[in-house]
Amino acid sequence: MKLIVGLGNPGVLYRRTRHNTGYIIIDNFIKILNLNFSSGKGEYVFSKGKIDNQYFYLMKPMTFMNNSGEAVYDFINKYEIDIKDLLIIFDDFNLPLGTIRVRERGTDGGHNGMENLIYNLNTTNFARMKVGIGTNNKKLKKEDYIKYVLSKFPDEELTKLKSILPNCSECLMSFLTEDIKTTMNKFNKNFLNNNI
Repeated sequence: MKLIVGLGNPGVLYRRTRHNTGYIIIDNFIKILNLNFSSGKGEYVFSKGKIDNQYFYLMKPMTFMNNSGEAVYDFINKYEIDIKDLLIIFDDFNLPLGTIRVRERGTDGGHNGMENLIYNLNTTNFARMKVGIGTNNKKLKKEDYIKYVLSKFPDEELTKLKSILPNCSECLMSFLTEDIKTTMNKFNKNFLNNNI
């Protein structure tokens, strides 16, 4: 049973923020699949779907970003999800906008939600789908990071993000139906300029 988790912050205040890229992507995916999120017996919303006779879960933590790991830990234990079947979607300011980068494992990369996930799951050995929110022309200083990720996407950037949502959904479908290496080979690139 596979589980895909989109990270973000709940509430209208954060709806268009860069830090909610994980929410944006999984919300789009659930619409494509004609599913709906329901409240769980924990701090999350989730949905159960089926592809090729295989069930899967989609989930969003409702704990706010910095405590995402608590909700994910609760969910995988309640529904007996193997870590190898887990995929986390999150924003990455070190990658240019339009970039998808799937990895089998890795560090938190300075992302507070991922830091909390690694702490609660007590491992870095789970798949992640990083989606770029950075700019091509400047590197963020550490002191500017929080302000940047919690700021709203300007209209032009939001339009660009929306243009790659079909690619993001195809990547998620690949994770559900193919092995992780195949998914990485197909989708690890920038879909706005086709550079690997």
